[in-house]
Amino acid sequence: MKHRFIILLLAGLAFQAQAVHAEHPMSVITTIFPLYDWARLVGGQHVVATLLLPPGVEAHGFAPRPTDIVRIHKAQIVIWAGPLMEPWATGLLTGSPQKGTTILDVSQGIESALLTETTQDQTGMGAHGNEHQPHASGHQDPHFWLDPVLAKTIVAQIGKTFSEIDPGNAGTYQTNAAAYIKTLQELDTTIRTTLARCRHSTILYGGHFAFGHFARRYGLRHVSPYRGFAPDAAPTPRAVADMIRQMKQLDMNVIYHEELVDPKVARIIAEETGARLLLLHGAHNLSRTEREQNLTYLDIMRQNLERLKDGLGYTP
Repeated sequence: MKHRFIILLLAGLAFQAQAVHAEHPMSVITTIFPLYDWARLVGGQHVVATLLLPPGVEAHGFAPRPTDIVRIHKAQIVIWAGPLMEPWATGLLTGSPQKGTTILDVSQGIESALLTETTQDQTGMGAHGNEHQPHASGHQDPHFWLDPVLAKTIVAQIGKTFSEIDPGNAGTYQTNAAAYIKTLQELDTTIRTTLARCRHSTILYGGHFAFGHFARRYGLRHVSPYRGFAPDAAPTPRAVADMIRQMKQLDMNVIYHEELVDPKVARIIAEETGARLLLLHGAHNLSRTEREQNLTYLDIMRQNLERLKDGLGYTP
């Protein structure tokens, strides 16, 4: 009788331990803000998502601290944007990851999605058909999250990964992912119909242009004096002069600038042309104030659309 009691007691303790483990949320580290926002929304109460970037830090120039590396190795899942966007993480995440840590490179799914779209466009089956040639192919642009259609691919990847690692809560992850994908589809429709009512189709950007995929999706052109995405890169005087000339030719009075970087070049162009400065937020990361405001990816994209309406001449 005594032995039976001990066996039942041990079985009960084991069951409690399993229940606690099952209810313990998964730890997820993300490298940039959109991935953090989507991970927390898809995971809900079953996930504790952490953004690796400190508030206000520019993503392209980020270098992890030793404490960041420890956090990465302790996480159950690490979600990153791939080697083109985050070369600092390539060796750290593609070498020998910590045992028990799942590494999700969302850029791999994006490459497949872009290849499919290219094939469909060439056969006349794509969403855009043969109406226009993309003004920015975007294939070497790592900022794929700014295209809501490609964002749907990433959210689906996150939902699938969470479901595989935590099958007991797969239903929740899939439901949350599907609901958010529907919201992204609505955002895509809103952007498409809004931009169709704008007089201009050229984005004049005084910083490192991050909207290549966005421009490709919605048939826009873009002009920037910068080449590449390095935060310490500087445009040539000739490139700035060309930008000023094009602004005057297009008769546009708004120049956009990027977040978390002093818009020195955009300010010079604005002073030379009389244009207004407007933020077009690349959503890499948030400032401390924006984090305190609990700004979301959808908030940023909707604010961007309002500023595009202003600068591109929206007609109701």
